[in-house]
Amino acid sequence: MKALALVVACVATGALLAGCSSASKPTNKDDSAFTYLLDRQSNWVENKVDALPPLPQDSNLLPFEVSGNTPLQFAVDRNSLTVGTDGVVRFTVVVASPSGARNVIYEGIRCDTYEWRQYASLNSDHDGWDTTVANNFTRIENGALNAYQAALYQDYLCANKMPMGNAASILENIRYKRTASSLIH
Repeated sequence: MKALALVVACVATGALLAGCSSASKPTNKDDSAFTYLLDRQSNWVENKVDALPPLPQDSNLLPFEVSGNTPLQFAVDRNSLTVGTDGVVRFTVVVASPSGARNVIYEGIRCDTYEWRQYASLNSDHDGWDTTVANNFTRIENGALNAYQAALYQDYLCANKMPMGNAASILENIRYKRTASSLIH
């Protein structure tokens, strides 16, 4: 009986292998052109920034922590933060030194590529925007002493290469200091 079962199993295996070999005929298709889904270049297009937000008022600033190693203070203007359909979170940031000097910059962080770009900064007369300082998207640097872009990206703006929510929810998280790591249960 065992011999008969062994013969039947061998015949079935042989038939299965014969079917597989006839189904996998060589093709002229070039497999080297295969691209993994995550490696494919997207057709991403940045939304056009037609208008800049008004200059920030002190009453609208939401402070956030960057590092205990810096004497600088950082804040986001609540009236400027937007989440674009292109995945870029745009905002005005105010960086203040202990002596009172301030940098005011309108910029954006692209969540899917871990990049930032500057659109404008406060002009020399302190009464409007200077767009001549605009630059292209650049990789965010983690190790810089005052890497506020990295802190914003990691703590409040982005998760899983996407914005962490709409502008209102991001602003609430900054206001109540609910960082991404504190939201993990």
